[in-house]
Amino acid sequence: MKIALIAMSGIRCCDAELLELGLTLPGFVERSKTIASLPSLGLLTLAGMTPAGHQVDYIEMPDLANMNNLDTDYDLVGISSYSAQINEAYELALHFKKASVPVVIGGPHVTALPDEALEFCDSAAVGQGESVWPEILNDCRRGVLRPVYGSVERDYDLACSPMPKFELLDISKYNRLTVQTSRGCPHKCDFCASSVMLTGKYNQKPPQKVLAEIDRIKQIWQKPFIEFADDNTFVNKQYWKPLLKDLKHRRIKWFAESDLSVSEDTEMLDLMRESGCAQILIGLESPTIEPLDGIDLNSNWKYKYFDKYAEAIHKIQSHGITVNGCFILGMERQGPEIFDKVFEFVKAAGLYEVQITIMTPFPGTELYRKLDAENRLIEKQNWEKCTLFDLNFIPSHMSVDQLETGFKKLAEKIYSKYFTNWRREQFKKQFRRGGD
Repeated sequence: MKIALIAMSGIRCCDAELLELGLTLPGFVERSKTIASLPSLGLLTLAGMTPAGHQVDYIEMPDLANMNNLDTDYDLVGISSYSAQINEAYELALHFKKASVPVVIGGPHVTALPDEALEFCDSAAVGQGESVWPEILNDCRRGVLRPVYGSVERDYDLACSPMPKFELLDISKYNRLTVQTSRGCPHKCDFCASSVMLTGKYNQKPPQKVLAEIDRIKQIWQKPFIEFADDNTFVNKQYWKPLLKDLKHRRIKWFAESDLSVSEDTEMLDLMRESGCAQILIGLESPTIEPLDGIDLNSNWKYKYFDKYAEAIHKIQSHGITVNGCFILGMERQGPEIFDKVFEFVKAAGLYEVQITIMTPFPGTELYRKLDAENRLIEKQNWEKCTLFDLNFIPSHMSVDQLETGFKKLAEKIYSKYFTNWRREQFKKQFRRGGD
């Protein structure tokens, strides 16, 4: 069969003023642009497990401007999309269906709302794509595609994970490539719409498979920058310590997402730095403790850890690893004072990098269900506003206007040239002091 795997890519934002801020304050949307420019590891993995004899084309669609120029001579089209681009994904699906091409759509949004997706495609892939792709291929070949494949409860062992087909990429288009070492997260945050939406448990990939993927990337990119595409990379520190020693010999630079517990292990931090860790992204969420209470539905971990926030950031950065601290504005129990509180915390902690977002109720999350039950969603199915920068709910302790205005003013302060340079200098001082 001739198969097209299409990733909906590109940054999305409905607020024109925020888009303009992104142009004048590049640091404001830097992380979002990075995510938007990453290739779809999920689709590359499906390409890697597609049996020989099939032709697979990997296509990225930042928008639909060139949709009508796409080849429709395919036996199957697979589309991966997040909520913000899902309407474009549906329009693309209809484009292929009009040409009598079978279409399957997957991703976190479709996992949450498979019935919605089925209004536009032949099949919805729910949960982890690797667990259903062989069935989809076999059924498509026989012309008997089912409406729904998979479930969140259906396990997939990452020990069986195939090698992603990195060779399908034009490497000149990317400043980093992704490798996944784990799936899931022990912290079940009520707002999270990442891989915890696709699987009910934490799953770790064998170290040798991780190293093999990095070695494959190095065959097409001599000095790669790797992003570990995990929700919480360093949950199992005993898994990582020997792996980091092997990474050191690969001579790569890398980035990962973690919680602050990584700061408690000095040996781990040393190994991370020696193996090429440039930065870790950490969801701090709030600079005040009250909004953290209850967001982690499993153990209230961030609430319990709050008193260690500043010390942990200092410890990590003193090892020469920059921290990208992420804050959510508009959380429950956050009032108009939160914007000054974020700025004060960033300054006191000397954070190298900062990401601010507006609380976003993604479909399928506990946060969405809560706000829906309380009639606080402004437009229940306006998925285009699931961008992390557009407001689509009524805040609990401030007005909609206060949140939108305060967010923009904070962005101007946080990402000003002066304050950005100041943060860079603070990191250098922390590193030179070595944590003393």
